[in-house]
Amino acid sequence: MSADALLALYPVLDRLPTGLLQRIRETLQTLSIAPGTVVFDERQPCRGFPFVLEGSIRVAKISGNGRELPLYRVLAGESCIITSSCLLGHADYNARGTSEGATTLALLPRPLFDEMLGEPAFRDFVFALFSERMAELMQLVEEVAFRKLDQRLAALLLGKGRVVHATHQQLADELGSVREMVSRLLKGFAEQGLVRLGREQVELLDAAGLRKLASVT
Repeated sequence: MSADALLALYPVLDRLPTGLLQRIRETLQTLSIAPGTVVFDERQPCRGFPFVLEGSIRVAKISGNGRELPLYRVLAGESCIITSSCLLGHADYNARGTSEGATTLALLPRPLFDEMLGEPAFRDFVFALFSERMAELMQLVEEVAFRKLDQRLAALLLGKGRVVHATHQQLADELGSVREMVSRLLKGFAEQGLVRLGREQVELLDAAGLRKLASVT
């Protein structure tokens, strides 16, 4: 990807001093990552600050038995606050990042990241990311702590269109649950006439009913 395309995705870079921007262009390492690749994992050291150029990275917390709790996704033009916190705290990763689809990253080495934090524009960019992601994570905590799984599943289905193309396992992963529980709930939804279950898909038959279920307090 060209430098102009990088600046288009991350316009904050164009607000840096010319000399620093030139060193960034010369130093950035571009990585092409296949779908489903673990980009980083728990207890691994952080190699640098990633700029996502294409694709996305799904960040999740992994339990001891292998269950996942999705935290957020990093899309093109965004970056990862867990990576930022690891760089700032000189700590290892405490979550897993997996590529969704073919993904391209530009990796900024730690010394340049530290230097760029001295620039107000880039520092504001990083802290704005923290603010946005923390709001998302607080919403996730509220969902997990205070809403029942059937409510969360109904809300998840409503956000994916009339026909949801996903396996029960994929839906369970997004909810931080297990496939057996999600399959049981989906069967119940089908018996109530809310959905029709097919092979790796769920068709919504009664969106109003699902909305009512999702909004129950």
